[in-house]
Amino acid sequence: QVQLVESGGGLVQAGDSLRLSCAASGRTYAMAWFRQGPGKEREFVAGISWGGSITSYADSVKGRFTISRDNAKNTADLQMNSLKPEDTAVYYCASRDTDTSVPYTPKEYNYWGQGTQVTVSS
Repeated sequence: QVQLVESGGGLVQAGDSLRLSCAASGRTYAMAWFRQGPGKEREFVAGISWGGSITSYADSVKGRFTISRDNAKNTADLQMNSLKPEDTAVYYCASRDTDTSVPYTPKEYNYWGQGTQVTVSS
């Protein structure tokens, strides 16, 4: 059983940057960040394969967010630049037991963090 712990959320203004970090208690394979805004379904933000050769992004964050990982430290980070009010959500880290792909659907992931709040004011 892998435990995931997110950190780095907060309150920022539009145009600012934040860096989220996810620490895993053990080895993980594909990792991803999802977010869930008020009254919305959980949605895929970004994902990365174990070796880092495959990265995927939601269209809404392409060019602004960057996902990376450090397998030696069992961490995955999400650098968020040019933040917009519509980025406001609880951000969740997720991982899965296989690395054959980086899926977009939450049900494909085995482990989840508790979430960290990101609020972007206009």
